[in-house]
Amino acid sequence: MSKPVSYAQWSLEPYCIGTKLRSLRTQKRLTLARLAEESGLSTALLSKLETDRMVPTLPTLATISRVYGVGLSHFFNEPAHHTLSITRKAHLNGAERGMEQVRVTPLNAAGEGAVLSGPPVESGRSAPRLVAQMIDFPAGGGASTSAQLNETSGLMYVLEGRLQLDAGGLNESLEAGDCVYVESDMALAWSAAGKNRCRVLAVMPGRAGR
Repeated sequence: MSKPVSYAQWSLEPYCIGTKLRSLRTQKRLTLARLAEESGLSTALLSKLETDRMVPTLPTLATISRVYGVGLSHFFNEPAHHTLSITRKAHLNGAERGMEQVRVTPLNAAGEGAVLSGPPVESGRSAPRLVAQMIDFPAGGGASTSAQLNETSGLMYVLEGRLQLDAGGLNESLEAGDCVYVESDMALAWSAAGKNRCRVLAVMPGRAGR
């Protein structure tokens, strides 16, 4: 049975104090033993603080702050923005069935500003800095199985199959494992090359990143 979380642990959770302590120690290239020597605290205590198994007292945190050369405010800044989007493999694999045209699966919560497509940003939410998408190109190369990108920049990594890139008379075929970075004002056409479908991971700037 897991130990119940105290109110202090719950209220401090958004500040990620343990993660910040561990990050500071890594930046300073200190071991727990060396930090214990410099702070006068035990390695066991420091380990519990970094893994959020213990809530630090203010005097303890002040002692550690002195070693790192930061103020207590470093640990208590309110997070201004935090977004975490997870797309499970089952969802991505489920999109393969019956695919007859290009299918775009957004990998971040707010996809406005996506080069191909994506859900609109909810009212009051800012556009993402990056738009990450899984793009599936069916075999064929017809109008419904290709995608047109205009005046874009971004990165595409071929996960499966072969990707055909056409841009201003330039024709390139990318194999699985190949990666292409684009900064262009030209219209670009993408499609699956050969008789097999192609899956691509695409990361493009969102409206907030332009």
